[in-house]
Amino acid sequence: MPSHTSDSTDSFLLKENSYLNLPEFFYSKVEPSTVPRPILILFNPNLAEELNLKQAPTDYTPYLSGNKIVENSSPIALAYAGHQFGHFTMLGDGRAILLGETENIHNQKVDIQLKGAGQTPYSRNGDGKATLSAMLREYLISEAMHHLGISTTRSLAVVATGSPVIRQSPEHGAVLTRVAKSHIRVGTFEFASHFHGVDAVRSLADYTIERHFPHLFSSENPYLGLLNAVIENQAGLIADWMKVGFIHGVMNTDNMSIAGETIDYGPCAFMNTYNPNTVFSSIDTQGRYAYANQAQIAQWNLSCFANSLLPLLNDKMPIAVDIASQSVLGFKNIFEKKWLHAFGLKIGIQNPVAKDKTLIEILLDWMSHRKLDFTNTFLDLGKDQLPDLPIYEDKNFKLWHIQWKKSLEEQGISLREAKAIMKKNNPLVIPRNHLVEEALAIVNIEGDFTPYRSLLKTISNPFSYFKGIDRFQNPPEDETNYKTYCGT
Repeated sequence: MPSHTSDSTDSFLLKENSYLNLPEFFYSKVEPSTVPRPILILFNPNLAEELNLKQAPTDYTPYLSGNKIVENSSPIALAYAGHQFGHFTMLGDGRAILLGETENIHNQKVDIQLKGAGQTPYSRNGDGKATLSAMLREYLISEAMHHLGISTTRSLAVVATGSPVIRQSPEHGAVLTRVAKSHIRVGTFEFASHFHGVDAVRSLADYTIERHFPHLFSSENPYLGLLNAVIENQAGLIADWMKVGFIHGVMNTDNMSIAGETIDYGPCAFMNTYNPNTVFSSIDTQGRYAYANQAQIAQWNLSCFANSLLPLLNDKMPIAVDIASQSVLGFKNIFEKKWLHAFGLKIGIQNPVAKDKTLIEILLDWMSHRKLDFTNTFLDLGKDQLPDLPIYEDKNFKLWHIQWKKSLEEQGISLREAKAIMKKNNPLVIPRNHLVEEALAIVNIEGDFTPYRSLLKTISNPFSYFKGIDRFQNPPEDETNYKTYCGT
């Protein structure tokens, strides 16, 4: 087994690990586990360019596997808590190790984290490892989200470890390198509040404001500003999820990033047939995190965040509760505006008005009743000519279509202008669940990455047509029994 070595190379150009400025109970110093036979499976050239990584991809393999530690790296596992399916519990990075921070070409600070890097004090009897299949899924889906224009953590690389990981059966092990604006979660604030009190919350809040919202320090109440900024970002993020039919699957408070990024791609999936009650996660037996519930759950999570901030909002608790309640209750209105804007673009309306909400809801109800594919229906509407399909001869659709054209006319939007907007906002492809599973299965069984790389290339250009695209657009005949699973 190789041992850790240190190197002064500029491999990641790590500047610091500013989490070390927080009280020590927020983290544990721990080094990644070494692996026997690291092989670089995937490397993200576009992200590498953003991070100023200029060496050959294989030069980074020792660092991406955890076998080498960059000289000025300070590896830590972060402590946090969280409400999982509504129940509070102590958590933490059970299989992830934060190496430190670097700056991208936009002068923005980002975290570099290894996922599947071995046991930490927070592993809770887990092995701290990750399967190749789960890391390939995160790489694929996070890249899909990025290219769909949705705020997300990114994946820099996947390295096979050369050692098995035991789940239901032995699987190939891997380490994923995740890049994020930060790894501060709602659950981090819950951890500070529940276990360490107001001074810990203040330290974390000041750190978060300095890192993500420095302009708030000059405001009258920076901590209220922090709450409102996180509410605003989350409302926009969930609206963006909804517009592409994305279902996160485990919207626990430890999976809600304060930076407003989609994080932790476990049992996530994209909806094919439009059904607001769609659930894919094998552990979400009650439908808590169904597609249509995501905004409501985000608001619930934000109430937990607000609760942790109460002592900072006002010295008098009744006043603090009132302030926080007003902000959290305001989430619904903010979300509905962002949802309306997002779905307005999907039907070609740049600045939708209130009555367009009804127009959109009528369309969605029709899609649900007729069990239509979410992505392809919006795609059809934006085509120069509607496809010659019986479904578009439906009288209810024809009535809707007439009303849609009338709405465009009233707002001075030509049909040509509307369809140009729609083509920019309705993707041609999403990561179809059956294609994701097929590609991962072929990797696991045959060691062949060809279908996976083909799918990755396709979802990296979701608004671009190419010959043979049909195969990536066709949903399966039946997906009622499709389930996704947590990688742990």
